[in-house]
Amino acid sequence: MIRSSSEPGSGPLFGRRLVLRPLVVDDYVQWKEVRTHNEEWLTKWEPQRIAGQPDVVQSRQAFSSRCAARQRERQLGTGYGFGIFVDGALAGEMNVSAIQRGPFQNAYVGYWVDQRLAGQEYTPEALVVAMRFSFEELRLHRLQIAIIPRNRPSRRVVEKLGIRLEGMAERYLEINGNWEDHLRYAITTEEWTERADSFSRWL
Repeated sequence: MIRSSSEPGSGPLFGRRLVLRPLVVDDYVQWKEVRTHNEEWLTKWEPQRIAGQPDVVQSRQAFSSRCAARQRERQLGTGYGFGIFVDGALAGEMNVSAIQRGPFQNAYVGYWVDQRLAGQEYTPEALVVAMRFSFEELRLHRLQIAIIPRNRPSRRVVEKLGIRLEGMAERYLEINGNWEDHLRYAITTEEWTERADSFSRWL
């Protein structure tokens, strides 16, 4: 069962072995350690930091501003960012962002995990928790995940869960200073319902 406060996404969401909850300023020390340790592992898959923009990893104030921005997104219902916590320790992030309502009812999902925990199936478990929240709490119709083809660890997550591959989007996103092609994966609420039994082992 999803346990949350009256505002969707403001409280913790529980998987079988992990918890998703919004990051807060008090998480900064853990955040800095994990991100610093994983700099080489992660930055090659992420947008380049804008020149002159504060470094969220090195600045507690910038991290605080990031947390506040995520809180505003939750209040507006446009995005839900979560830290992934395993045994109380920060293990990564799972983000449901750019939510569009109206006839689309769509959001985009992005994630990363500490390399020290990679291969232990924490990311697919966290993704299932995020999908349950998106489809059953937010009542979205569709989730999309875009992955650089050579990013095998991220592709293994969606492939393990059997999320449908829709095709290639050429020069889709700026990543580390380059416009990169992305494979587009998607799942709808109908697929979520049809495959409830296969997802339940993660919850």
